[in-house]
Amino acid sequence: MGQALYRKYRSKNFDDVVGQDHIIKTLKNAVASGRISHAYLFTGPRGVGKTSVARILAHEVNSLPYTDESIHLDIIEIDAASNRRIDEIRDLRDKVNIAPAAAKYKVYIIDEVHMLTREAFNALLKTLEEPPAHCIFILATTEAHKLPETIISRTQRFEFKPVNTKDAARHLKSIAKHEKIEIDPEALEMLADFGRGSFRDSISYLDQLSSFSKKITSDDVRALLGMPAENEIIKLADKLDQADMPGSLQILNKLEGQGIKPASIAAGLSDKLRQQALRASIEPWQAALLRQLLEVPASHRPQEALEISLLSAIVDRLAPIQKLSSAQPAEKLQTRQPGSGSSTESDKITKSVAAKPDSASNQQPFDLSIWEDIVECCKQQAASVYTALRLATPDYSKGVLTLSFQFPLHQKKLELAKNKDLVAQIIQEVCGQRISIKTSLKKPKDFDQVVASAKPSPISSISNIFGSAEVMEA
Repeated sequence: MGQALYRKYRSKNFDDVVGQDHIIKTLKNAVASGRISHAYLFTGPRGVGKTSVARILAHEVNSLPYTDESIHLDIIEIDAASNRRIDEIRDLRDKVNIAPAAAKYKVYIIDEVHMLTREAFNALLKTLEEPPAHCIFILATTEAHKLPETIISRTQRFEFKPVNTKDAARHLKSIAKHEKIEIDPEALEMLADFGRGSFRDSISYLDQLSSFSKKITSDDVRALLGMPAENEIIKLADKLDQADMPGSLQILNKLEGQGIKPASIAAGLSDKLRQQALRASIEPWQAALLRQLLEVPASHRPQEALEISLLSAIVDRLAPIQKLSSAQPAEKLQTRQPGSGSSTESDKITKSVAAKPDSASNQQPFDLSIWEDIVECCKQQAASVYTALRLATPDYSKGVLTLSFQFPLHQKKLELAKNKDLVAQIIQEVCGQRISIKTSLKKPKDFDQVVASAKPSPISSISNIFGSAEVMEA
């Protein structure tokens, strides 16, 4: 039976380790100087060399050769996933005091240490606090956040990072050369990228493809690993940007028919959005989509989760246009009086947003001529805020909008951070400019005299303050 490539090409010494130079340099210097710690913690994603480096370190501190067949009584490996109970750790705690059989140090490598129970951690803690001089612990985990702080604080922690695509591709090329596997450079890049920083996964994919054809191409990689073609991802991203719901679902169904995994589609679309963010910026609906795409692989129904993510993104994409169109009906714009300036300004804003929503470059700067539109838009989104906003006297100067109120109740309503932010967001959606908003309480000089002389009815007074929509007669 043949040996798996990831085992055959596992690092056997510090110089073989790829992509973790910052850790290897520290450990080599520690071994050379004799400054060996009693406990180490290796953390990082899977397949980046944590267990391999732990084995190399265990052999280096004892000056022992390390090969695939290396078995030593003083180097003990424990899988915490299957030995997680307190009884196993108690047994370990009893045995650590026994001197090494032949080596200088007795080394315990505990893999996936985060799987230990709370009681087992408590038992291990006592040993880490007062370890025998001849004992070294090397803890490895992919989820360091699950470890108690009391355990972490008693170790030297080393963060293993995902291997970058270039280093992974270079390593895969070396393995392919030794194994006489013909593979295109583009296919190597795809394997390295599909491994998501995991050497073990990338090498396993190469091993899987080695029997697929005489010469491995990028098409072979896509077919075997269920990866979508790049041009299909570009088309899907364009359909989303155009808010084309039928077109997006058609592409999704086509990829599903080709046997493309939803997780692969989500990963490809995520990469597309990240590249766009690096080149320029992404819009809010794209950021929300990126967050949802990250959850697709872990979903129990990934295909449905992907479809819902795309549909939600299209709805969010359309939201700014729908909000503005509902706030500015065509009939209202047509009945504006000529010469007032509001009709022309609103027409420009409506056309600008319809052409490219949320784009400040094509929209007009804020001025008070569109204040009525802002108030009407607020009415559609938050009636309670609209009630107070309709009675405000706006003043705009030097990028600051000051809203003056006659009644403290209305000022307090708009002074709330969530309400003030809502008004600022509406203004940004309408004109593309984010402005600061302040409130003030300002009564007219003759306000008290006017109120005293007018003597309005109780119902009309309430209507003036709260708005007629909020007054209910018995």
